[in-house]
Amino acid sequence: MSTSLKTPAYEALAATFQRLHHLQHLQSIAYWDQAANMPPGGSQARGAALAEMAALMHRMRTDPKLRDELARAEQEPLDALQRANLREMQREWRQSNALPESLVQRAQLATSRCEHAWRTQRPANDWAGFVDTFREVLATAREEAALLAEQAGCGRYEALMDRFEPGMTCAQVDRIFGEVRQWLPGLIREVTERQSREPVIAPVGPFPVPAQRVLCEQAMRLLGFDFDAGRLDVSSHPFSGGAPEDVRLTTRYREDEFLVSLMGTIHETGHGRYEQGRPRELLGQPVSLARSMAIHESQSLSFEMQLGRHPGFARLLAPLVRQAFGEQPAFEAGNLHRLVTRVKPGFIRVDADEVTYPAHVILRYEIERPLIEGDIEPEDIPALWDAKMMELLGVDTRGNYRNGPLQDVHWPESLFGYFPCYSLGAMYAAQWFAAMRRALPDLDARIAAGDLAPVFDWLRQHIWLPASRYTTDELAIRASGEALNPAHFKAHLEARYLG
Repeated sequence: MSTSLKTPAYEALAATFQRLHHLQHLQSIAYWDQAANMPPGGSQARGAALAEMAALMHRMRTDPKLRDELARAEQEPLDALQRANLREMQREWRQSNALPESLVQRAQLATSRCEHAWRTQRPANDWAGFVDTFREVLATAREEAALLAEQAGCGRYEALMDRFEPGMTCAQVDRIFGEVRQWLPGLIREVTERQSREPVIAPVGPFPVPAQRVLCEQAMRLLGFDFDAGRLDVSSHPFSGGAPEDVRLTTRYREDEFLVSLMGTIHETGHGRYEQGRPRELLGQPVSLARSMAIHESQSLSFEMQLGRHPGFARLLAPLVRQAFGEQPAFEAGNLHRLVTRVKPGFIRVDADEVTYPAHVILRYEIERPLIEGDIEPEDIPALWDAKMMELLGVDTRGNYRNGPLQDVHWPESLFGYFPCYSLGAMYAAQWFAAMRRALPDLDARIAAGDLAPVFDWLRQHIWLPASRYTTDELAIRASGEALNPAHFKAHLEARYLG
């Protein structure tokens, strides 16, 4: 950030947030290591260390001198970029000051314990055991929600959602998801009926994990991931973590299946490219952060769904797949494209096709919102889950906790309010590609020819480099001419799956 003797309060704030950025770097690497490398015996000590780090950073964000510096900086001669940075600093300060340090520490300890236990409880289908450790996570989340809601003057779930998606309201989500609920079941039926008449050849395994890893890394290189500033590892639940200068992606492998790890890796690569593409000269300042988690998910879903399931991209993947696993009829480009666009209702959200995926997100939103607001308790989750899976996807999950409410790491990690961002992100991704096609009428031909640069250039210019300079609506309007418009998502699905 630029310096000036006329802005001493702003410069003092910038220095504090630069220190927070360095601590966040260490915290993020510790989280990644906890999920990817840490031996089980390290869990308790790591939880205590992360709680200490969370308390330290909270103390810095709530230091009383920041209140005065924020007030003085408002009166200083700041340029537009500095004003945007100050706006983001104020937002962070408000949210931090709503929560006492003791609660921040308790919440961190509770999530560390629950996430560690979840790793063995999920494979064991142990819902009762999970509920025992989950109660404390839920209790601290409800406390946080009440305090944040009081500070922001909104509902409790909305206050948690605002941490991930600034400015988004439950009324907006209800309206958007309510519309999707109207047309989605019919679209799923129509597409599955249509695809039942299309021949598709199943790949024949096994697919050795070392070969899958090489394939995933080749796909990442194809997508422009910088391995000098990041790496790929394994975890129970795929995620993107680390820091912009050291991005840590994870995936998971199964020897009987390779598309799950491949498409999951492509998804996380979208997150990783966003982080690697954030404005380097602003790193350390809140204005350099990703705009929101729906915008972040719009990057992973631009890569995984819009690009990764594009027929032209299947032609680029096919030779890499054959190189990894040998020649098979299933690995012909057209068949590979049919495989990655196969619509089939299933148990697992992260393995879902792009047509059924919104149903998984709507289900979680419709459970976690009343859970946070105190209308239901953990004991109510399985029956609600079973009923909604049957209603939305026609899938029977009774007694199958492992592939039901235990499948995601979000609830053990207290990430309440995050799930809506996935489907909002899919809608933004469709909107970005609609805007790209208006600006570049030959986009699809260029993708088919192996030229992915236009996609990356557009995303870099319109999403990565602006970072948090603008509000979410302003970012969307500048990029695509309008704020979030879910009609683009429906149009994309109908065009791709119904012709």
